[in-house]
Amino acid sequence: MSFGDPNNPYGQQPPQAPQGPYGQQPPVPPQQGQPGYGYPQQPPQQQQYGYPQQQAVPPQQQYGYPQQAAMPYGQQMPGMPMGYASWGSRLGAFLLDGLMIAAVPIILYIIGGIMVGSAASTTPDTSSCQPGDVQCISDAYDTAASSSTPVGAMIIMGLAWLLMIGGTFFLIAKEGASGQTPGKKVMGVKVIKEATGQPLGFGMTFVRYLCRYLNGLLCGLGWLWPLWDDKSQTWADKLAGTVVVSVK
Repeated sequence: MSFGDPNNPYGQQPPQAPQGPYGQQPPVPPQQGQPGYGYPQQPPQQQQYGYPQQQAVPPQQQYGYPQQAAMPYGQQMPGMPMGYASWGSRLGAFLLDGLMIAAVPIILYIIGGIMVGSAASTTPDTSSCQPGDVQCISDAYDTAASSSTPVGAMIIMGLAWLLMIGGTFFLIAKEGASGQTPGKKVMGVKVIKEATGQPLGFGMTFVRYLCRYLNGLLCGLGWLWPLWDDKSQTWADKLAGTVVVSVK
């Protein structure tokens, strides 16, 4: 027993670090900022000179509008304009719309005309008039004339006129809201405002329909104007500031 070390009066051996396998030295615990021997080294992070590094921000979806999948290259989304409509497609749409709103009124007009024609063939009855009695003969002709236009024929023709007017306003409302009437939708054409690319609305569509009467001037030259116009516009289109385009 040694009495020379006052800090170790009992002669105990100081604790030693455990030996590594096969006589290797155990790894030294890492110090502040540096990994010790035996620990995996990490490359220092470098910052781009002059600019602070920023974390990538994931793309965010615009609030209130769902994202749409991109169309394949070279294809357009449905409803997008594909150029000015041809004169033939516009004529086809006009004929289809006219047939839709005029078919029933035309049939009613034909029925009313037949009724008026059959009543007009009524011969005035002058058998009760004395020879030379002008007043009696005149009254007989007046009675025949008053019965030549039956009330039923007038009602049928009035109904036909109302259907025609109602159908016209129906087309104006459809074209003003979406740019397409049923006939235009079948032919794949659409009326839009040239400045905005949007439908006209009911008011401007009504004005455009009134301007159509100008197309009939000079033997209908305004209707034929799209054949050589750069934007395929009629005179009514130019006055209303509209173009007719082809859509899918």
